[in-house]
Amino acid sequence: MNPPVAPASAPPATGPLPAPRPASGGTGLIWILLAGAFVMVLNETVMGVALPPVMREFGVAASAGQWLTTIYMLVMAVVIPMSGFLLQKFSPRAIFVTALGLFTLGTAVAAAAPVFGALVAARVLQAGGTAVIMPLLSTMILTRIPEERRGRMMGLIAIVMSVAPALGPTVSGMLITTFGWRSVFIAVLPIALVVLIVGALLIGASEAGRPARFDVLSALLSVLAFGGLVYGLGGIGEAIDGKAAVSPALPLIAGAVGLALFVWRQIALQSRGAAFLDLRPFRVRAFWVGILLLLIAMLSMFGALILLPIYMQNVLGLSPFVTGLVVLPGGLLMGLAAPFVGALFDRVGARPLVIPGVFVVAAALVMLTQLGASSPVWLIVVATIVLDLGLALMMTPLMTASLGSLAPELYSHGSAIFTTVQQLAGAAGTALFVTLMSIGSASAVRSGLSAIDATAQGIHLAFVVAATSSVITILLAFLVPKRRPRKEADAV
Repeated sequence: MNPPVAPASAPPATGPLPAPRPASGGTGLIWILLAGAFVMVLNETVMGVALPPVMREFGVAASAGQWLTTIYMLVMAVVIPMSGFLLQKFSPRAIFVTALGLFTLGTAVAAAAPVFGALVAARVLQAGGTAVIMPLLSTMILTRIPEERRGRMMGLIAIVMSVAPALGPTVSGMLITTFGWRSVFIAVLPIALVVLIVGALLIGASEAGRPARFDVLSALLSVLAFGGLVYGLGGIGEAIDGKAAVSPALPLIAGAVGLALFVWRQIALQSRGAAFLDLRPFRVRAFWVGILLLLIAMLSMFGALILLPIYMQNVLGLSPFVTGLVVLPGGLLMGLAAPFVGALFDRVGARPLVIPGVFVVAAALVMLTQLGASSPVWLIVVATIVLDLGLALMMTPLMTASLGSLAPELYSHGSAIFTTVQQLAGAAGTALFVTLMSIGSASAVRSGLSAIDATAQGIHLAFVVAATSSVITILLAFLVPKRRPRKEADAV
């Protein structure tokens, strides 16, 4: 069922954006934005490896240390839904300078943090900048790159989304082992400064924002909805282990209520052209089908990313560094394949790529169900390569076709919705797979299995459920338009 939306006669939320054009220097600007996004996304994955030495230096327990990742996710979840409004209200140059400025400042504070609280504050600054950069990048591609070349440029975003998380643990592990945890931030700082200066010069100050009113109620409901959902989903694993300070049911219920009220508020604002996050993209079939497919695919990816390290370290006894090396080939292959998939999309459209992609992802999940207490490492390498190849066939076509099917005035809101869904999928995928693993492990322990065998059994259950649910993805893939849809042609 489609989400409720304002009547078709509702006026646009804002004035139209400029028509997509091959602006001079546009490609160079996209490249510098990609460099900034790569560094920012890479930064998201470094704290997992850096957390133990940080805890030792500042003398904090794991319950406090986990806030370095939790606060990052919460800030991202709160700011991303606001990015649709921000991209409409302010000029691209103002958004870029603010985002990179916040990230650079946060990186500098993190590198020199004298106390643990300063490091937490630094992560807040970093997350605030990171949350806006991906929607900005998508919107800039849609408005500055000709339609026939968008697939290739969107493929570069897929590189950022796949290679950066894959490289993060490996690179940070090497830096921390050699120079200590602060070196992770020190190494990033000069890159962030260069990107900030070059990007500010390239983007220019000629493009102005458009009049838009900040709706305080929408902002507060957004914080309640997306912050509550991400916090609640992130706490499910701790609740299962009996370590949660707050029952995840409370923030989940608050988040669900906040989300319902947020949607209601946006529908009311759309009727007078003042939506904080315009929901009209859901009236376009190519968009909502792409959102659902992306959500399920990201659930599988994030679920695998959380379970495979647990399996390799707790069941097979591999070190964290070797664990990072095992999953690295899949991430690199996904990044290398993305530009070629984007070029193919420009020629054949989304459906001929997405349908094979969902079958490849399903095959990878079936392979992962074969993992046991003594499976060979090569099976994990092959399964992750197959999984990432299938995701590569899906992500770029889905992003490009879904966002490209919208009217120009909805580009920024569509980008914000897409990035919000990715964030929620990460939290939901982690919570779902950890919950299934815990249920399976507990059942195995009651049956008399050892801790290692029980963990392997729980992980097996999680991947069986994921492989079974991939049938939904296969069915949805056939709803993807055969060719690139015309603007608003599929509105329902």
